[in-house]
Amino acid sequence: MASIRTSKRTLYRLRGVRPTVDAMYDALDPDQLGRVQADFGFPENLDVPAVLVTGSFEQPVASWCDEVFRTTGMEVSRPVNRSAGLLMLAVDGEVYAIGYDQGFRLVPDCLKDHRFGLSFASRRVDPGKIRDLVSHTPGGGRTDITLIPGGASVWSLGIVEHAQIVRRLGGHLDDIPLTISRDNPTKVTSAEGGAGLRLRLGVEGADLIADIRAVARVLREEKPSPELEFVEHVVPVDDPGILTRLETVLDDLLGQAPDGRITVAVPADHWDDYQAAQAFRARVNSDAAGRSTDDFDLGYVLCRARVQRAGSRVAALREGTVALYRHSRADRADEIRTSSALRWIEAEVSLDSHRFFLTDDQWYEIDQEYLKTIRSHTERLITDSPSVDLPPWVLGEKERAYNSSVPDQRPGYVSFDRDNVQTALHRGNGVEICDLLSPDDVLVMVKRAKGSDTLSHLFSQALVAVQTLRNSPEGRQRFAEKVAAARQGRGLPEGFRPSKVVFAILLKDGTDLTADTLFPFSQVTLVQTARTLEGWGVQVEVVGIASTPQAATSTGTQRLAA
Repeated sequence: MASIRTSKRTLYRLRGVRPTVDAMYDALDPDQLGRVQADFGFPENLDVPAVLVTGSFEQPVASWCDEVFRTTGMEVSRPVNRSAGLLMLAVDGEVYAIGYDQGFRLVPDCLKDHRFGLSFASRRVDPGKIRDLVSHTPGGGRTDITLIPGGASVWSLGIVEHAQIVRRLGGHLDDIPLTISRDNPTKVTSAEGGAGLRLRLGVEGADLIADIRAVARVLREEKPSPELEFVEHVVPVDDPGILTRLETVLDDLLGQAPDGRITVAVPADHWDDYQAAQAFRARVNSDAAGRSTDDFDLGYVLCRARVQRAGSRVAALREGTVALYRHSRADRADEIRTSSALRWIEAEVSLDSHRFFLTDDQWYEIDQEYLKTIRSHTERLITDSPSVDLPPWVLGEKERAYNSSVPDQRPGYVSFDRDNVQTALHRGNGVEICDLLSPDDVLVMVKRAKGSDTLSHLFSQALVAVQTLRNSPEGRQRFAEKVAAARQGRGLPEGFRPSKVVFAILLKDGTDLTADTLFPFSQVTLVQTARTLEGWGVQVEVVGIASTPQAATSTGTQRLAA
């Protein structure tokens, strides 16, 4: 039988580790090495500095055995033994690591170059054959995971350019001189890039090193594919002075009562373990440990941070830990992994005129050149002379009550809030075409926004509504029937297609809507939505809704929140 020339492995590039055997050995976590009863080897046939670590995660009795006894009355005793191998090697001055079986757990998180695999994928994965994409939307802790085994165009995946942080990208590789394609250049292969780079690498030492050099050459000499360059626009902050100032602001925020600006976000490389975990334990500068049997306890972590001395709160979270367990009893033997507590929170802060986001213990800022373009476009969309005439919003009044009140105050307007259109494609809740329809048939989308998540939903609603009216005869007919009924016979023009969409927004507490006050990630989502709608021939306008205290409306009459 022919020997296997390649094997699918995950390659990590390590930061801050000198390319020597001693430095690689010293970089490993002694506690983890002790847990696997590690053995060490120092390969010489690779002709580069290298360290091989082998061991196993052992558990004398599996955690489920006790449950089986309690359920059945039958004693069962089965051990757990998972092997772990880790190869660290220095190639051309850079240190890399490859895990075998559970060996990836021996790579300290703080040493990983978290953009390494993603940077390679954005340069070499075919944009028309994306198979795996994981994106994160700052502001709500939301992570979207898309798997398409057959591959699809990146534009078909619904990614909102520059509004989401892409954490992993996978797909078919364009031509690259790897071991797997050396004998057959037409052979199709693939790669998945996140913190690590998962692809088929040579098994023989010389082949493995040649493949690592081929990967390094791509990162050093090539630029991202034009269709995937948006991955690079949201980049980590690496300026030490800015990082120091950001952590000072975050430290102060951690000392305040929770107000929603700090949320929970699962670390990028924890998703599988998070799903498997049945218990979580957090420890922040304390011998005591908070515990939640079914999920991460953000409240406990923020409470522990708040009682720390000013100036030490961020460090306390970075040194604090969150442990995941595969059984609710949360014994040491059940531990899946442990990571820094700071990796589990997400925050947004302002510094001078810039906005920054912390996620996975990494600060990000939107690419400033692109941000200038986004801001300019946002300023053009927000108008001081709106084409629609909307009454003030009584602070405290719910959105549905506001929409229902508009036709009474502005004759000719019709409210369709939650009056959805059912189609064969949208059988469940249907499609909400608009919140209000103006007398001249402009679709008005209304939202009271407390965060970027809310506005993302609003912009998505507009895209779906316009698509329905453009492409679904059934949808157009159903909506036309609703309009005719509401206007007592005066319906939409024959062959109606929407020509204009207005986003009418009330920011929290009635803040004036400007490019300065609109949430930064909402700006990029808005611009992307506007570009799509404008490409369909639909004008876009954004207006701020004026507000008035709850005591009285603009007519002086009392109106209570619904």
